Amino acid sequence: MGKNKLRKFAENETFENMVQAPRTYLLENGLELKGEWHKEFFKNDNPIVLELGCGKGEYTVGLGEQFPEKNFIGIDIKGARMWRGARTATDNKMTNIGFLRTHIELIHNCFAKGEVSEIWITFPDPQIKYRRRKKRLTAPDMLDMYRKVLSDDAVIHLKTDSQFLLGYTLGIVEGYGHKVLDSSYDIDKQKSENKLLQIRTNYEGIFRDKGMTITYIKFQLNKNV
Repeated sequence: MGKNKLRKFAENETFENMVQAPRTYLLENGLELKGEWHKEFFKNDNPIVLELGCGKGEYTVGLGEQFPEKNFIGIDIKGARMWRGARTATDNKMTNIGFLRTHIELIHNCFAKGEVSEIWITFPDPQIKYRRRKKRLTAPDMLDMYRKVLSDDAVIHLKTDSQFLLGYTLGIVEGYGHKVLDSSYDIDKQKSENKLLQIRTNYEGIFRDKGMTITYIKFQLNKNV
């Protein structure tokens, strides 16, 4: 492991906005902050929004800048990447931003039912191979898991360069009776005025350089499923 990565891991331990917990511990005990994020971490009752697979945290930080009245938590397992977002938020004294280093499939061990009001999924691996379908972040089992932490009126956003993943997600949403609130096959043509969608991640920059179209869907889960 390179010295720079080791330095970032060490610095992550010092960030007040970074929470880390071993997988085994979460499975056996759950996170101490579960059900207590408002009181113990953010010290306010503002809505909590998650970004799943946050990478370097560009979207988490960007959302936090646009919506100071909300709390944002970037979630990823790649600590060296998350360091960038945690460092930026720390340097800019952004108290409405946090980072949680864990596997996405463990978030129900970290948050209580109704504790989360919104989820952003930005440029995830589409997991195109059939045998990897359960790993897609909008797969039925994943949506059921999100339900365990979301409030009843919560919304989920998916921003992706993958037409495959957009089509798959629309099929799942419609097939399970979830409610599409907004969608776009090309945000540059259809949503160019929406500042919410103009926040750029590292991966988005790579995809745009390749001439790929950026798509978007916003939906609510069916309460009766």
